[in-house]
Amino acid sequence: MKGSLVAALAAVAMLAPAVAAADVKAGVEAWSSGDYAKAVEQWRAPAAAGDADAQFNLGQAYKLGRGVPADQAQALEWFRKAAMQGHPQAEDNYGLSLFQNDRKADALPWLEKAVARDEKRAELVLGTMLFNGDAVSRDWTRAYALVTRSSQQGLPQGSQTLAQMDRYIPE
Repeated sequence: MKGSLVAALAAVAMLAPAVAAADVKAGVEAWSSGDYAKAVEQWRAPAAAGDADAQFNLGQAYKLGRGVPADQAQALEWFRKAAMQGHPQAEDNYGLSLFQNDRKADALPWLEKAVARDEKRAELVLGTMLFNGDAVSRDWTRAYALVTRSSQQGLPQGSQTLAQMDRYIPE
């Protein structure tokens, strides 16, 4: 009896990730069809159980106010949880959110990770930080290079910032 109970619990434990993945997928399908509340409902349990994709998705829902009231603090927390597990998009969003919340020094390592993946928004933000000396030493050469990369990837704000930098950086 005891052995069969252990075997049954082990089987349930092995199925849990598959069930969580199914819930995350069902949530993505609901989100894609515009049923944001259902998507959030599907992601809650897997997110609470530590699924990084579900955590990232909840962060997006709170950031955008879809399926839940917009709540930047909740978005930041869900992005943090997923970023701590190495979820690339969560790392990007976490770093950018920290920067937007004037936590520039905290944002720096996450922005560096995003820049290493050639994420154009992070390149613009880190480039701007380097240009202004915000929470980092001023480095106009790297700043210009990063903002140029963001601009070359089609980020309009990158092109605008690059034009502003051209007025200050000597050739």
